[in-house]
Amino acid sequence: MKIGIFDSGMGGLSVLHRALRMIPEADFLYYADEEHVPYGEKTREQVRGYIDEIIAFMIKKQVDAIVIACNTASAYALATVEKEFDVPIIGVIRAGARTAVQVTRNGKIGVIATEGTIGSGIYTQEIKKLRPDIEVTGKPCPLFVPLVEEGLLHDSVTDEIASRYLSSLKSRFVDTLVLGCTHYPLIRSTLGRLMGNDVTLVNPAYETAIELRDLLQKYGLSCDEENTGGEKYQFFVSDQTEKFTAFATSILPNDVKETRKVDIEKY
Repeated sequence: MKIGIFDSGMGGLSVLHRALRMIPEADFLYYADEEHVPYGEKTREQVRGYIDEIIAFMIKKQVDAIVIACNTASAYALATVEKEFDVPIIGVIRAGARTAVQVTRNGKIGVIATEGTIGSGIYTQEIKKLRPDIEVTGKPCPLFVPLVEEGLLHDSVTDEIASRYLSSLKSRFVDTLVLGCTHYPLIRSTLGRLMGNDVTLVNPAYETAIELRDLLQKYGLSCDEENTGGEKYQFFVSDQTEKFTAFATSILPNDVKETRKVDIEKY
């Protein structure tokens, strides 16, 4: 069984990391669209074009299921692509929204994400489907993605920018904060420290890994180790091969031995 996971960049590695722990018997193919990161600054039409190409590439690579490990891509295209393609596909938004509703105590939820995800209103929609009375405050944090991509996970610059972004959410007394971009869990310690112990951080990467495991069971997809003859892990990028390899090795449990640059448009 092979699972495809993709993101606009390195953030989706947070989903892969969780999936490796929960479904260790599976093979994984990860694609990072480093050429076009971040998706949050692109138009809906541009992002949809990237997604179609990536899914076509993954289907050619014979994946059994696909995770769109990008909130912006999930917001823009999940509802459409899960109907258009024959392979099971999930995103990262529904799981995060569901968990936020479950854990909030005062009914005030904050969402931090890219401009595209916040602008789509998708988290507010999904949360209010479950509990219409909840107050949702969204805050775009466009600088977080480049900070993570540059590896500035524990830097004073990241602290300063995060403090400015989060001040408006703190003033709304949110007790739950959804990390609405898969890059953001990589600076979770900074966000948690600034928000304080009374605020619960919801990491959709963890919840998505659980949803993936359930999806595989629903479709009767299991991994027979005797039948897995391919590579255990495959990594592909559209750009920044060396940078991706170094970063992925720093956060994944095993070293990334090879990252391949691929011209996705050929697929």
